[in-house]
Amino acid sequence: MSETQHSEHLAEGSLISHLLELRNRLIKAAAAVLVAFIPCAFFANRLFELIATPLMKQLPEGSSMISTSVIAPFMVPIKLALIVALVIAMPVVLYQIWAFVAPGLYRKEKKFAVPLLVSSILLFYIGVAFAYFMVFPLAFKFLVATTPVGVKMMTDISSYLDFATKMVLAFGLAFEIPVATVLLIWTGIVKLETMTENRGYVLIGIAVVAALITPPDAVSMLMMAIPMYLLYELGILAGRVIQKQKRADEAAQS
Repeated sequence: MSETQHSEHLAEGSLISHLLELRNRLIKAAAAVLVAFIPCAFFANRLFELIATPLMKQLPEGSSMISTSVIAPFMVPIKLALIVALVIAMPVVLYQIWAFVAPGLYRKEKKFAVPLLVSSILLFYIGVAFAYFMVFPLAFKFLVATTPVGVKMMTDISSYLDFATKMVLAFGLAFEIPVATVLLIWTGIVKLETMTENRGYVLIGIAVVAALITPPDAVSMLMMAIPMYLLYELGILAGRVIQKQKRADEAAQS
């Protein structure tokens, strides 16, 4: 066997081993979601009651949601159960991704990536909780209060789940801004000085995104825009610390 053929054989074997490892990680991640889904499916109706509570509290007494589809009363809670299961199993899913990527990282990169992974999970959960406990009550209070006279607000359960899921995911991802900022600075894609100098443009962009995602009221928009900007500043602060540490390490090696 020639040297070229030997190298190709090794590369093929390495590729197959990586694909097998990826398959095993995906199976474990799917298994974690399935384990979380089973009890969630059992309490699917109760879960829908919980996510519908912020809206139901704002509706007039005696009001209820409606279903415009025959199978929606069954499928919507099951869909919600799957979403909740994915959120619950997210740490396991992210760990499997980390375990697959980690062997290719240097020791310093692993040391940095672990707290970043943990903080991203915590920030996502905080964003979800913030949307449910803080934004939903105020947003639904505004929407119910602005319902025209003679119009009875009877929300379809499928539409409500889509809206609630969009809002929760939007806030969960918005709270990942510090992680994204730190990654951009750490990898050198964007300089810290550039992020600091362009605060005004970032603030305008955040305001536009908040206006597009949240319901059409100033309170909801501000409740997304203000935390997003504060988290951006937090990311810059963390980026400064990382940049100083990186320069110190480079100076020590030279």
